[in-house]
Amino acid sequence: MKVSIKNTLLLVIAAGLLFAAQVRAAGLPDFTEIVGESSPAVVKIIVEASGPPQGQGPQEVPEYLRRFFEFRGDGAPQRPRMGMGSGFIIDADGLIVTNDHVVSGADKVLVRMSDRREFEAEIVGTDPRSDLALLRIDAEKLPVLEFADAGELQVGEWVLAIGSPFGLDYSVTAGIVSAKGRSLPTENGENYVPFIQTDVAINPGNSGGPLFNLEGEVVGVNSQIFTRSGGSIGLSFAIPVSVVRNVVSQLEEHGKVTRGWLGVTIQDVDKNLAESFGLDRPRGALVVQVAEDGPADEAGLREGDVIVTFDGKDIPTSSDLPHVVGLIAPGARVSTEIVRDRKRRTLKVEVGGLAADDSYALASGGAEGDEGGRIGVVVVEADNEMLERWSLSGGVVVHEVVPGSPAAEAGVRPGDVITLIGNTPVKSLDAFASAVEGLEAGASVPLRLTRRGTPLFIGLRLEQ
Repeated sequence: MKVSIKNTLLLVIAAGLLFAAQVRAAGLPDFTEIVGESSPAVVKIIVEASGPPQGQGPQEVPEYLRRFFEFRGDGAPQRPRMGMGSGFIIDADGLIVTNDHVVSGADKVLVRMSDRREFEAEIVGTDPRSDLALLRIDAEKLPVLEFADAGELQVGEWVLAIGSPFGLDYSVTAGIVSAKGRSLPTENGENYVPFIQTDVAINPGNSGGPLFNLEGEVVGVNSQIFTRSGGSIGLSFAIPVSVVRNVVSQLEEHGKVTRGWLGVTIQDVDKNLAESFGLDRPRGALVVQVAEDGPADEAGLREGDVIVTFDGKDIPTSSDLPHVVGLIAPGARVSTEIVRDRKRRTLKVEVGGLAADDSYALASGGAEGDEGGRIGVVVVEADNEMLERWSLSGGVVVHEVVPGSPAAEAGVRPGDVITLIGNTPVKSLDAFASAVEGLEAGASVPLRLTRRGTPLFIGLRLEQ
């Protein structure tokens, strides 16, 4: 059977029309209107610097997690290097948002508009903790972008990015929101940004560009990608609008950012710890250490408390607490709900302030002289040098862990310093023996340790 060329073309055309109809029927979005209206307010950032961007050397950024700022140069330190990123205008008189790592260490910052006009920019302020920066150019009646309302973005929602990947000006990519509230701690262990994860194709040069919803509103600022090759593999991260609004307003008014600070070291609650604290499931932020005279200390928080809500917001995991606290204005007095001694209590906390140069931060942790006794450890008294080095008032050092014992099952290791069993402080061998003797058979109790200088809790279940 022969098929004419004409008939073949007709079949191809019919198939194309059918596919187009299926696309329309599927309700896939049309981005052309958003791109047309929003592109004029997206800018290209050109940076001239005498060295590599601060904090962005290859030894400081994990291979798999990169901030996608394109930097070009021949490596000669005496010659200027040119870097490129993206940004967007938020005020008709010239205020522009971009990433801190785009302009960090810059000697000169140029802003290029979509109509090819160029302006030299002044850096109003930067905030490395959120990776945001605010610039100003001398111009008027500029096109602007609007921020979306915080909290309205949903997982699965379509989003759009505009930027200059690899120097290709005003490129558009689209995808969906893969997750919200992603925690990506910095090299200093700080964790103040609940990142938006998307599958939007993002590449070097997109840094600082806007992430839009289908209303053309900015829902985030593109900041990082997860990659092993240096290019997009469908895992990109944006700073959410809730953080952007807070930081930008402070940078505009003060040129710096002060965020809420609680003064605790925290860790996640696992299944064993949840049971030992009387929780129905793993949840909350377990307080491992309280800074002396800090806001938490003055409010009466203790090591071993589990924070389950803060300022009326649930705290599902420890990484959620810094996200909430960081957005609260210093000096605000808020309620925090805790679990202590298997009972719920509510405390009032006056949130402290963490300035840009302060080194304090909310940090998230990881999760007897006989034959081991009831819990299966051989311990010795901690010497004064160890206590002083790790700022401990007392404790016992685990010398040996009996295989198959409750301590071994819980993950206790030789060298750990036990400082608390249940609610009983352990400052000596006698205190340790007394605390262990008082434990009930089959009970599940929290055990507070210091491991290589880092405090943490683990859940210990005794045998029947």
